[in-house]
Amino acid sequence: MTSPAHPDLPIRIGVQLQPQHAPHYRNIRDAVRGCEDLGVDIAFNWDHFFPLFGDPDGPHFECWSMLGAWAEQTSRIQIGALVTCNSYRNPELLADMARTVDHISGGRLILGIGSGWMKKDYDQYGYEFGTAGSRLDDLAAALPRIKARLSKLNPPPTRDIPVLIGGGGERKTLRLVAEYADMWHSFTAGDAYLAKSAVLSKHCSAVGRDPATIERSATLKSGSTLIANAEALVGLGVTLLTVDCDGPDYDLTAAAALCRWRDSR
Repeated sequence: MTSPAHPDLPIRIGVQLQPQHAPHYRNIRDAVRGCEDLGVDIAFNWDHFFPLFGDPDGPHFECWSMLGAWAEQTSRIQIGALVTCNSYRNPELLADMARTVDHISGGRLILGIGSGWMKKDYDQYGYEFGTAGSRLDDLAAALPRIKARLSKLNPPPTRDIPVLIGGGGERKTLRLVAEYADMWHSFTAGDAYLAKSAVLSKHCSAVGRDPATIERSATLKSGSTLIANAEALVGLGVTLLTVDCDGPDYDLTAAAALCRWRDSR
């Protein structure tokens, strides 16, 4: 079950369990268990402090505390944030948190990270919002610090923790992907995706990296065209396909369909 564009990489299915509108953590706990039982490859959450849609003041839980619980609860599925906001934690602290969750999970953590964008989070929790450019500059400064701290920790991570960077900014974000990421999460499809991918290849050439060493990731919308959209993205070279799943019910129907599709190819 590989992509024709990247025959060495298996097609994988992710589910982003959005930690919003679940009044009890057990809703999320049961959803993670359901993902593992279905054969989902990666369970993601996100790093925000308030719901992104629906009731803006509805129930919501914190990202990295949750990842520690998932690491202990599960045994096979990979886990991570799609994505961690770089602004919310000192880079050295984030490296230590990632190392710890990596150990708890037995080497199943993906370190998803981005520059941040949700102004309400910043305002309510006392972080300086800055500008899109300044937040990307902060991310650029943080990534080598995270790498350096990971190399100093005792005990060290169980392995080189994969880094996923989300975003499509052509001048800064994709350059950071070329320099630091093992995985790139794109929020585009079709011709727009191909254009972004071409820019990423140019950045890879500039830093002396083979773009084929970066796994391509994208989000799918549930609905009647789910499988057709999955096939289209695979044709573009995407090998990690993630579907959103919202609380409080966490309906895994789309995830189950994608797992069946993956297994039947």
